[in-house]
Amino acid sequence: MPMSDLSRRRFAASSLVPLGAALLPVAPALAAEHQQPEDQQTTRPRSTTGGAVHTPEFRHGLSDLLDLHGVPATAEPPGDNPLNVFADLGAWHAYGLPAATDHDELGGFSGPMYLAEEYPWYLSRAFSRFALLDTRAHRTIALSEDRSPTIESAPGLLLQSFRVDGLRITLTLRYASNRTALVEAKVHNDGGRARTLRASWSGTLLRHTDEPIRSAPRLRATPAGVAVGFARVRSYTEYLTTTAARFEVTHATAVHTSVHGDGYRTVAREAVTVRPGRTATFVWSESYTFTEAERRRDRPAVREALAHPERVAFRGDERWREYLSRALHGVAPDRRRTAAKAVQTLVTNWRSPAGALRSDGITPSLTNKDFAGGFWAWDSWKEAASTALFAPRLAASTIESMFDYQITAASKDRPQDAGMVPDAVFYNKASTGGQNWNERNSKPPLAAWAVWQVYERGRDREFLRRMYPKLTAYHAWWYRNRDHDHNGLAEYGATVDPANDSTKERRLAAAWESGMDNAPRFDGAGVDTNTDRRGRTVGYSLAQESVDLNAYLYAEKRYLARTANALGRFAESADWHRQADRLKRQVQQRMYDPADGFFHDYGTHGRGPLTSAGKGIEGAIPLWAGVATGRQAASVRAALVDPKQFATHMPLPTVARNNPKFDPTGYWRGLVWLDQAYFAILGLREYGYHHDAERTKENLLRHARGLLGNGPIHENYQPLTGAGRNSSNFSWSAAAVLELLRQH
Repeated sequence: MPMSDLSRRRFAASSLVPLGAALLPVAPALAAEHQQPEDQQTTRPRSTTGGAVHTPEFRHGLSDLLDLHGVPATAEPPGDNPLNVFADLGAWHAYGLPAATDHDELGGFSGPMYLAEEYPWYLSRAFSRFALLDTRAHRTIALSEDRSPTIESAPGLLLQSFRVDGLRITLTLRYASNRTALVEAKVHNDGGRARTLRASWSGTLLRHTDEPIRSAPRLRATPAGVAVGFARVRSYTEYLTTTAARFEVTHATAVHTSVHGDGYRTVAREAVTVRPGRTATFVWSESYTFTEAERRRDRPAVREALAHPERVAFRGDERWREYLSRALHGVAPDRRRTAAKAVQTLVTNWRSPAGALRSDGITPSLTNKDFAGGFWAWDSWKEAASTALFAPRLAASTIESMFDYQITAASKDRPQDAGMVPDAVFYNKASTGGQNWNERNSKPPLAAWAVWQVYERGRDREFLRRMYPKLTAYHAWWYRNRDHDHNGLAEYGATVDPANDSTKERRLAAAWESGMDNAPRFDGAGVDTNTDRRGRTVGYSLAQESVDLNAYLYAEKRYLARTANALGRFAESADWHRQADRLKRQVQQRMYDPADGFFHDYGTHGRGPLTSAGKGIEGAIPLWAGVATGRQAASVRAALVDPKQFATHMPLPTVARNNPKFDPTGYWRGLVWLDQAYFAILGLREYGYHHDAERTKENLLRHARGLLGNGPIHENYQPLTGAGRNSSNFSWSAAAVLELLRQH
């Protein structure tokens, strides 16, 4: 696990649908009774054999990309939840599937998991369990009698299908909006006699053991179903709710609900007679909202979805068809499932605007307590670049979700940081008590690279025009506030912030700024104070110019030059190229050590290349950026393919195996991070080492446990065994996997 005192994550304690509301057209209000008379029952069974839903061709072979089976045992998931979930459209609640052996939860979808603003919690084992009573026989249809039900996920939906007592019962869950999931239950009569059936739904709250969280959820009946309200709890490190938050189930069928303690039962007011060969359909929505304003905005989507569920299905299918046709283009047939899993991971981690988050973006992992409720800067850059392959508008918004809080000169707290993009933004700002919001540091400058990737894959010139001045301001900030001796080589550092009140804290923030929190190269690093022309402190720098930072800045200059050229700013483009050429020479001359043939951080105050820290994966970034000479690249390549250094069982650990500080379980001290591995592989290709790049890629993909199967994509991997480590369902790893699978 990450070292708690070093992790930046807990530092203080699409192209087819609109982003945001994703509303369907407004429909007339539903009839008061929400009844579905027998003469309106559909006569179109979704399947003629096996009880399974008809599968559109784009989903063939893509069921259960990720194992979503299992029900929660407690309200609070473990720090990294072993259960995987599915969400869509940026919703803040997600679901899984019961296993066939979870008899008490069959007919319901696991959870939902909901975000208590910043932290994932479970509302129930399965909140809405669908059941049928045969009113003539006076007995409940037991779904568990089907010994081989179909319980599976597919891109964009969850499915359960049962054959019981002459009936085919099929349930599907899709998302109708960024606040509402829609569930359909279709009951088809395969028998030779008419059946009179009454539908019901039931569920029980899961509660935490400790107050005030234990008493926060409050169950109540509504005219159209059931709702859960919440008490105001402001536990900023684990649980955040207000009295405005609500989870609500709304039925299209007229129902009556009774609540008994933590449990409820909803019963359809009228029984339905289903003749042989006919189908009865029951539809309900499950919405999770934080405010009354969100509920008002979402009501048209709920009304339309309940009245026309086929539209939700059609639009969802078309959107996912587009996602997959784009993302899987060029992917080898035997790798399509893995690529689709990467897409599903990114979409499940999509969060729509809520609280202080103003734009749609992608969280690192919905199933990890620390990563579920906010956006990080360099995570967003990498996520956006790959998301642009299949959802360019979401990708653009993911970048802008961070630039929504770019510091300006008008800032009351930190005008000296004008241009900076904060490390992390969350549902709650630091000024309102949020413990995860972080402006103590920024993150490695990959924004111009990400913007260009999104532009190339989406061709939105207005996005490019909108971002260019923001990118130039961010780039300028690095040289104004992170170049201690003004020699054109920048350092990672820390901002002027109340939390950065000592050398230790400033060093910690600087390590977070690198993204490589506990990397050996930062052990005991000195810290310098940066001042402006008037002698005022504007920030702090480590006493070392980092090789990856300056390689990233070199790449940024090249991408800024491309951007300026695309916008017709030809003089600016030429100037960016001149700046890049100067920086390239500096990196080649100062940061490469001929004695060990590798790139290293450069110690200021006359210390030279910091070879004593050993070799780290940051030394491969000059190849990705194209900043190394051919001879330098050849020497770095030799280290990357050497089994004693970086060619471990699962290759490209963050610290070379022969480094005395190598730790195969040590977060940034030896684990394999797929984003850094991807950059290193691109670096090999950049210098013509295509065979090495391909072999390394294959070893990376094949040796990561579960990656090519239905296991979750992990934050990082143990280099000697390939075991997944730390967070599961990790977005930037999914982004890197998708890119690797498309690279030939």
